[in-house]
Amino acid sequence: MANVVRAALVQATWTGDTESMVAKHEEHARAAARRGAGVIGFQEVFNAPYFCQVQEPEHYRWAEPVPDGPTVRRMRDLARETGMVMVVPVFEVEQSGFYYNTAAVIDADGTYLGKYRKHHIPQVKGFWEKYYFKPGNLGWPVFDTAAGKVGVYICYDRHFPEGWRQLGLNGAQLVYNPSATHRGLSGYLWRLEQPAAAVANEYFVAAINRVGVEEYGDNDFYGTSYFVDPRGQFVGEVADDRTEQLLVRDLDFDVIDEVRQQWAFYRDRRPDAYEGLVRP
Repeated sequence: MANVVRAALVQATWTGDTESMVAKHEEHARAAARRGAGVIGFQEVFNAPYFCQVQEPEHYRWAEPVPDGPTVRRMRDLARETGMVMVVPVFEVEQSGFYYNTAAVIDADGTYLGKYRKHHIPQVKGFWEKYYFKPGNLGWPVFDTAAGKVGVYICYDRHFPEGWRQLGLNGAQLVYNPSATHRGLSGYLWRLEQPAAAVANEYFVAAINRVGVEEYGDNDFYGTSYFVDPRGQFVGEVADDRTEQLLVRDLDFDVIDEVRQQWAFYRDRRPDAYEGLVRP
């Protein structure tokens, strides 16, 4: 019998306030659960606008503790209600002056399993993230969930192959990549990098992008979220580039073993020859 996991993702438009944004995602999650999904992921800092288009201290107000802040507590309740694993990206404050771009991972019974903190922090026009976030310091965790082994890599991270590989070495079967990227900047790379990472590391990837224009800048987030398999093939249709969508797809995790036996990339790695990769 195939080892099929029904997975979901949400690409969403900004509503204008946190309460309605969280409520909207709760409804998407309940809809995914009704369709039989066992795991769902949301976009980068899902409960806020993409405030990194500007550098203003007022936007520290979006930060909250993880896991004890209001959003993650609410998502834990939702995970228990729906019986789904949840990947929940938020702006995290650890203590005064310590802020991270973070995703909490919650098991299907509401158990908080841990978090991933974004490693690679951009600082370019429209993406002033170093103003807000410290680089991640928790490594590349893979969480043993009710839906399988799930990892997270956030937005700009996707341009760096090292983390993708470490997630594979740590046992990931599915990696969620919550993002906020805009039209004209990376559209060409969007359909290239995550499929290439899925092939090189032989697991499934869920690539999530925001959609629409928000109030703090002119970035036009182009959606086109998707699931891609270990052969680099899209699983079902890619989401469109203009509207909010919930995608639910069946992922056959048996394909991971098939591809790893066929292509044998992990067998043929040469870590003994790679020390130059970590020299400053």
